[in-house]
Amino acid sequence: MSHHLDTPLAAQNGQLFIDDLYVFAGPGSTVFVMDVNSDITGVYARPGFHPEARYEFKVHLDGAAFEDLTYRISFGAPDRDGRQALRLHELTGAAAREDTAPGEPVLEGRTGEPCAANGIRLWAGRAADPFYIDLSLLALVNGAVAGGTVPDLAAWNPQDAQNSFAGTTVESIVLEVPHSHPLLRPGARTGVWCATKLATDAGGWRQINRAGYPMMWPIFWPGDTDFTNPANTRHPSQDFPADGEHLAGLVAAVAAGATGDPGGYGRTVARELFPDVLPYVVGTPATFGFAARNGRPPADNAPEVMLSLVTGTAVPSGLTPAVAAGQRAGAFPYVIPA
Repeated sequence: MSHHLDTPLAAQNGQLFIDDLYVFAGPGSTVFVMDVNSDITGVYARPGFHPEARYEFKVHLDGAAFEDLTYRISFGAPDRDGRQALRLHELTGAAAREDTAPGEPVLEGRTGEPCAANGIRLWAGRAADPFYIDLSLLALVNGAVAGGTVPDLAAWNPQDAQNSFAGTTVESIVLEVPHSHPLLRPGARTGVWCATKLATDAGGWRQINRAGYPMMWPIFWPGDTDFTNPANTRHPSQDFPADGEHLAGLVAAVAAGATGDPGGYGRTVARELFPDVLPYVVGTPATFGFAARNGRPPADNAPEVMLSLVTGTAVPSGLTPAVAAGQRAGAFPYVIPA
């Protein structure tokens, strides 16, 4: 669970730190997007993807505690043009949960170029970042969460909002899986998260970072710049037992002025957000909004939804999807290569 502003460690090796996860419907397909290595903190230390890492999309089916499907992407060292070889493996069943399982090879290709096999398409490379928020609004909510107080938004004027991420870029992995896939057929109820993992000296793999719902880290743990929080390395099935009461207490404090039962509201939100996996029903329109959270398309105003959910009151961001319209695309690879 990470975010764009994880510094200084993210700036040192942003290749391993996840900025956003998107899940939405394509034409007869499901699209998964993982963004890492944002340049919001300045020039990123190392362009491209980490050649000793794995980037994984994890899919739970029918509310299962553990994943039934994993797509694993790995990269080679960059060539003189900065391009990297890439490989995609699929793991199903018990193998989807095992770092030692080799998986089934699906396709190979290179960054910056679309590649496809058996109806599956993959693109990876530097792209415009479709995320949008005014960071001054986030700072107001951060202060309230940190202080255990109701946020004071009196000084916030939505009409003055500016997209702090205008012109920024990320390394993006875009995976498109057709509805003919036996586990991702229309109607399948999924929970999706993603992770980066790094090879260890002992020959195993260490989970470095993960993401499910948007905005989790910047709202609740914005100061964890050295990634000592154990949520980075744990599995989503451990979220509520490990951190549910703590998160509920944070929400109760900031929502105290918006509900007659802050404690109950906090527990409800904690149950909504933990385990931290993004729900999506395959084949349905994705939406991350106030009425429903079903996947997450790049255009939706996820920060506004999450800030309002956590504080228990409407938090207008002042921004609409139009502000970042030029930073996303309607057809594969659904991103704007940078």
